[in-house]
Amino acid sequence: MRSLLVHLVVSALLLWLVSQLVTGIHFSGPGAVLLAALVLGVVNFLVRPILILITLPVTILTLGLFLIVVNALMLMLTGALVSGFRISSFGSALVAAVLLGLFNLVVGALMHRRGAPRAL
Repeated sequence: MRSLLVHLVVSALLLWLVSQLVTGIHFSGPGAVLLAALVLGVVNFLVRPILILITLPVTILTLGLFLIVVNALMLMLTGALVSGFRISSFGSALVAAVLLGLFNLVVGALMHRRGAPRAL
């Protein structure tokens, strides 16, 4: 349970950071950021696998780059579901998806690094 809460808070902070860097992504307040992080997690768990399966041929043809579009669509869906989270255009969602993916990669590596045992 603690791990889930940490993940939610980290995701919310990364979403907020992305909203500060990308024009066209806006939150009405801190509650909206937390709710958007929670909804994005649920959307990524339920909808994203189905969308990846449907778009598999295109994903293979683009060598996986189409997954960035899928991630942008997940952000757009989250923006449609959460009233305090607004994405003004697909271009903003696309840039945000790239940045969010990179930030998640860095934070995941840092968190995994801290939890890993040290080699002697």
